[in-house]
Amino acid sequence: MKVLVINCGSSSLKFQLIDAASETLIAKGLCERIGIDGSQLVYTPVGGEKTTKVSPMPDHTAAVKMVLEALCDESIGVVKSLDEIKAVGHRIVHGGEKFAASCILTDEVIATIEECSDLAPLHNPANLIGISACKELMPNVPMVGVFDTAFHQTMPEKAYLYGLPYEYYEKYKVRRYGFHGTSHSYVSSQAAGLLGKAPEEINTIVCHLGNGASVSAVQKGKCVDTSMGLTPLEGLIMGTRSGDIDPAIIEFLAGKENKSLSDIMAVLNKKSGVLGLSGGFSSDFRDLEDAKDKGDAAAVRTLEAFCYRVAKYIGAYTAAMNGVDAVVFTAGVGENSALVRSMICEQYLGYLGVTLDQEANHKRGEALVISSNEEGPKVMVIPTDEELMIARDTYALLQ
Repeated sequence: MKVLVINCGSSSLKFQLIDAASETLIAKGLCERIGIDGSQLVYTPVGGEKTTKVSPMPDHTAAVKMVLEALCDESIGVVKSLDEIKAVGHRIVHGGEKFAASCILTDEVIATIEECSDLAPLHNPANLIGISACKELMPNVPMVGVFDTAFHQTMPEKAYLYGLPYEYYEKYKVRRYGFHGTSHSYVSSQAAGLLGKAPEEINTIVCHLGNGASVSAVQKGKCVDTSMGLTPLEGLIMGTRSGDIDPAIIEFLAGKENKSLSDIMAVLNKKSGVLGLSGGFSSDFRDLEDAKDKGDAAAVRTLEAFCYRVAKYIGAYTAAMNGVDAVVFTAGVGENSALVRSMICEQYLGYLGVTLDQEANHKRGEALVISSNEEGPKVMVIPTDEELMIARDTYALLQ
């Protein structure tokens, strides 16, 4: 079964066409600057060359149309007709408490997703636009929604409740939800396989480290805690997000800087984190590592603060599960930064008995164990594949 996986942002659309039965990638690409001057489609068929088509995309329907045309194109396409695409799997950021698993997108389900939009105002509306565009152009093809929050719905009450008046949870569902769930689910399952175990046999801490970053505690295959909260702002220091702070800072800065609440929230989301700590130098870890090598003090303090936060969450989740069998690094920074992994493991995980195999730590692009200790948890690097996980769920639901 050929499954088209769609991941819509407010002005972008990532896609992959996957043979879900064999879990084989057929083609992938990205529509950029939707609704903005200079919009383009970047398309790569497996075994073929990357092509770029610059063309106006006034909306997501136009973008989806360009994707479908590329997939069917006589010279660069990978299917003879759209009839070969049997399903579309959509990434949806926030499912609230309504969705603990992926599901077929009926009109009723779509209405419920709309109700969750106030919990993810930057993401869910864009996801819904992608769904609407695909339904318009492929009206007879089943659509499946896969939720970033679903994997974390197994968290116990003690983990997801905040220390706020309980009425706010009852009235507004203010609680920890967590994100990157598709990645955490995929990576924790792969980690068990790498150890020759079933997911139910091990405790795993997954460190999804990228521009957006989160850590999860996966006990016997089920998430019991995660670092992101009601929104993706909570938790680790990230590319431009502050992560955990004293809430009183918001009022303090608003008064000192004569800014509104929305102004301060914009600072916390877009000007903080790695970018803010580095004095505005960069939110890209590659830039920071280069600067650190040259002795730049801002880069040093930023990387040290980031790694320290990750280590604190690893320690907390080791305690939450009363032990850990595997610590796994994934996503852009987690998969590609040997320096970040070394700083976390060598400075902070010695109490667990962790020692790194530096030769393995410097490998890229493969799932492997990078620790050399016989006892204690294994440290791994596992490339994430959220699109494959979406295709898996879509395929399973439609069988």
